[in-house]
Amino acid sequence: MNPSPEHPNQDRTRRRLGRGFVVVVYALLAPLLMGMFVMPGCDWAAGELDGLTAEPDEQFSGGLGTVFETGKNAFGLPAPGLTRSQERFFGVGNSFFNQNWVSAPASTTARDGLGPFFNARSCASCHFRDGRGRSPAFDGERPTGYLVRVALPETRDEYGRPVGDERYGTQIQDGANLDFAPEASIRIRYETITGTYDDGTTYTLRKPSISFADEAYGPITSRALSGRVANHISGMGLLESIPDETLLALADPDDADGDGVSGRVNMVWDVRKQGYSIGRFGWKAEQPTVEQQVASAFHGDMGLTSSLFSDENCSEAAIGCTEAPNGGTPEIEDDMLEHTTLYSASLAVPARRDWDEPEVLRGKQLFREVGCVNCHVPQITTGINEITDAFSNQVIRPYTDLLLHDMGPELADDFAVFDANGREWRTPPLWGIGLIETVNGHTEFLHDGRARNLEEAILWHGGEADASRQRFKALSKDERDALIRFLRSL
Repeated sequence: MNPSPEHPNQDRTRRRLGRGFVVVVYALLAPLLMGMFVMPGCDWAAGELDGLTAEPDEQFSGGLGTVFETGKNAFGLPAPGLTRSQERFFGVGNSFFNQNWVSAPASTTARDGLGPFFNARSCASCHFRDGRGRSPAFDGERPTGYLVRVALPETRDEYGRPVGDERYGTQIQDGANLDFAPEASIRIRYETITGTYDDGTTYTLRKPSISFADEAYGPITSRALSGRVANHISGMGLLESIPDETLLALADPDDADGDGVSGRVNMVWDVRKQGYSIGRFGWKAEQPTVEQQVASAFHGDMGLTSSLFSDENCSEAAIGCTEAPNGGTPEIEDDMLEHTTLYSASLAVPARRDWDEPEVLRGKQLFREVGCVNCHVPQITTGINEITDAFSNQVIRPYTDLLLHDMGPELADDFAVFDANGREWRTPPLWGIGLIETVNGHTEFLHDGRARNLEEAILWHGGEADASRQRFKALSKDERDALIRFLRSL
């Protein structure tokens, strides 16, 4: 990876619960509906809600990329509109996504090359059922879809990349092949924080503290420690299809409108393009494309090389790592990377549930009134997608602006990457958030899983979102319940 120094700032399932008829009807009406409701970029503010009225086609969170599935496979279906060839690619990509990798040399040469250091043996072990990981349930439990980033606090190299620990790099691998010791074991302890709503109701939050044990190659001296859970991955192709111009129009880095919200894009290194692009993926918007996100995970999480990341994932402290047997050069061949990328990009977005229920509509109105929509933008229109027409010119409801926002000192991790500083985080999409418990069996949220439910996630918001948090705390219990009910419908 040689960036320019000129830094500008699971099994495939065909069950669709009647989706076919609904999608056909929607496809026939789409041109008319788009003409009525679509405006350039983000148009959610152009026509305010008429009281508690449901919006036309509001249930189609991913436009034509929506599926009506509410079970455990809600995140694992292909988006409607793929060609037959792309559907075959999707199936092959699914097998790559779910396969367990082994160390080299092995008789199964098509899936050897794991490590020497790793956090997971497969994509699916972090994104179980294409869903979300969780933090360790108790001190000493081996993480499931969770890892820790390490770096020098608020420090970047001349290209904007984080400066990692001198012995361990930017990510602690707690797994290793037989010839090596895992870099370290991750320990998490929680401090209990108490608070009170304006109506006198009390609440508790848990604040994680990260430490390490069994450090195999010397002490971990870098003090910027950031726990990260794997997020659910439906709708990534749609997010990639949002035009740069739309994101730049949403950005307000100097808070010119005076609303206290100053989102900005993260300009990151695009390995394929060999230039800087707008970051869209990752907790700090550090990856520009689905392909690079996938290749980076292969490399950092499983120690697998590709044409994008060709160096072995070795630190200088791990003697013999670069000479260890590998699974070929590269270990992830381009066709495998292409199939896995298409699979990841083509996962459909689950439709809304109960979107027209009175309490949900009331919660949606409150979501606007407290100011959540300043960052969690309800509606955006995609541009032209070069891979599939299914994602082109779609009205989607991801509830994100994909921008960086200062979330205050309580969520700060001091981990800086490109333009993102230690207090800034990308606004995560909210579509599908109400199905995490069904798919993954837990309700942990935020970047490190510290929030045990949606209510706690809101209460951790600070910085630019502090005013919204205070308005939420001022709501009555019935109003808070309605807002949470709305979030669970997404």
